[in-house]
Amino acid sequence: MNLSPSETTKNLKETFVKERSVSRFGTLEHLLRNFRPGERLLLYGLTILLSVSAIALLAAANTSISVRVPAAGGTLTEGLVGPARFINPVLALSSADQDLTTLVYSGLTRAHADGSIVPDLAASYEISEDGLLYTFTLRSDAVFHDGTPLTAADVMFTVQQAQNPDIKSPHRADWEGVTVSSPDPRTVIFKLPRAYAPFLQNTSMGILPQQIWKNIPAEDVPFSPLNTKPIGSGPYKVTSVDTDTTGAITRYELVPFPKFTLGAPHLKRITFLFYPNEELMIRDFNDGAIDALGGVSPERLESLERNDTVSMTVALPRIYGVFFNQAHSPVLSDAAARKALDAAIAKDRLVAQVLQGFGSPLDGPLPPTIAMSFSDAGKREIVSTSYTQETVEAARGILTRGGWTFDESAGTWTKNKQELSFALATVDSPELVATADAIATAWRQVGIKVNVQVFPITELNSTVIRPREYDALLFGEVVGRELDLFAFWHSSQRNDPGLNLALYTNSRADALLSQARATIKRDEREKLYGEFEKIIQEDRPAVFLYAPQFIYVVPEEMQGVQLGALTLSSERFLNVYEWYTDTEYVWSFLANKY
Repeated sequence: MNLSPSETTKNLKETFVKERSVSRFGTLEHLLRNFRPGERLLLYGLTILLSVSAIALLAAANTSISVRVPAAGGTLTEGLVGPARFINPVLALSSADQDLTTLVYSGLTRAHADGSIVPDLAASYEISEDGLLYTFTLRSDAVFHDGTPLTAADVMFTVQQAQNPDIKSPHRADWEGVTVSSPDPRTVIFKLPRAYAPFLQNTSMGILPQQIWKNIPAEDVPFSPLNTKPIGSGPYKVTSVDTDTTGAITRYELVPFPKFTLGAPHLKRITFLFYPNEELMIRDFNDGAIDALGGVSPERLESLERNDTVSMTVALPRIYGVFFNQAHSPVLSDAAARKALDAAIAKDRLVAQVLQGFGSPLDGPLPPTIAMSFSDAGKREIVSTSYTQETVEAARGILTRGGWTFDESAGTWTKNKQELSFALATVDSPELVATADAIATAWRQVGIKVNVQVFPITELNSTVIRPREYDALLFGEVVGRELDLFAFWHSSQRNDPGLNLALYTNSRADALLSQARATIKRDEREKLYGEFEKIIQEDRPAVFLYAPQFIYVVPEEMQGVQLGALTLSSERFLNVYEWYTDTEYVWSFLANKY
């Protein structure tokens, strides 16, 4: 058979390669047949050892260039007491409202755990040298949960909603006198009537989508179903809502919003269950139906039975006290009476009795230092009263020196035919009711007559606080991280929607408050507030009681939670997009993507 040159060459190659391969394997097989059993075993062992070593070296090399990072996954189910009615940044008032609003909405800025303010929906901002102009540039990729682009028109609309007196927004005072304009869809300019150092924190208010709200009349805004089916641009969006037979919301389920401006959140689901009282909520917690409690009362901590959770505490810049309406109750216009009411309360014992030690006693309008800790303050000795023999005698001495006379048979103090008696109004929260009862007991020990009146929060706001229909009011003031006391004590804020609950008037105090809010440097601002505090302590328009700590119970496996400098309990969710339970390993040069 005649073969072509190419075919011949091909056959020679195949034969040569085949012969070499057979020759190699044949030699190896011959060597193995000549090995003794022990030598074969040693060879196999060395081969296995070499393979394991190679794998170990590869794994070590991989580990040296890998880091552990949060991974998508995990869930959180939290219980809340009370209904959620206004999941709307302009209207949110209750704790439940504020919690959900913080998750669903984003503002131009967002606070960090250390108290700093960073851009959120804004890509950047500039402040003029005189502190009157704030110019924000929006992110080009900012969108709402329904995919609608977020523009300057939405920001302007939201601010105008907050400013509208017909809507009665709790944020109205924050935006009073501020004008907002927009030269283009990505630029928003705020012009202030005067320099206001804490203004930047106001820009963290969530932004509403103008497209779905603009046709709703102001008087109908509080009744819109959009308040309970919100659409925002925050880290989580509402995916389902459950209600009971009366229409009250019993459950919210939220899922991550992948286009959140600061990065897609890790937890794949957050669920809220709503309870009429704390007792039922803790029962479900112990049964495992929920695994987190926001703002649990100190006295309830001992009833928590699970050991797979941790309790985190942080001081709140919130002042609780009794504010005197001297115009409504003339007897409280007496300086000696107000001083005696203050002296009658042993505030450290009150903190131990009502807050189980989770708080700080106060003697003025300034909050304590804000600091996070895993606190053991609750281990203080718990006492049964908020008064001592010393405080009772001190209060009686003040009244006597102030011209008051005690009638032993009637058990009352009188002066100029006026009896030292008044009503004390408060909200129906467990801590404030306990506080009201404790201080009323202390005052009664002195011989002062006091009638405690407890109201639901909505009724207290509408029929008591706004019309200023109270003798004395036990309530709290949220001071804020920038320490602005203007809204709480300036004489211009005496009437609704102002928050000057004591209806306090003092020209020197007004001047200090105005100067402080225009002072940019914090240390200088604090000096001014120090002078203001001395005036308040002299006039005693209120009895300052305590600043509570916020207690947050979370699953032990939950990582990334940073309470930091909270002003509201809802701000525990400010960095919720960084929370995680699951992790994974990635090469270090890819870690900045997570």
